[in-house]
Amino acid sequence: MIMSIELMLLAVNFDFILFSIYLGDRMGQMFSLFILTVAAAESAIGLAILVAFYRSRGTLSVESLSLLRG
Repeated sequence: MIMSIELMLLAVNFDFILFSIYLGDRMGQMFSLFILTVAAAESAIGLAILVAFYRSRGTLSVESLSLLRG
């Protein structure tokens, strides 16, 4: 799920850059930098979740990841 959100953010980022170049406005490039920071924070949170899960369970097997459901 996190990977699909990141792909959507990158697609929107690409559109902002293309429209910014096409219209001659730098605002789209500013938005793309903001989107890149959000995507980096999202990746860091996903990695932190995996590291915390590995430390508590000792494995990252798919069967044990289903225990994260609430």
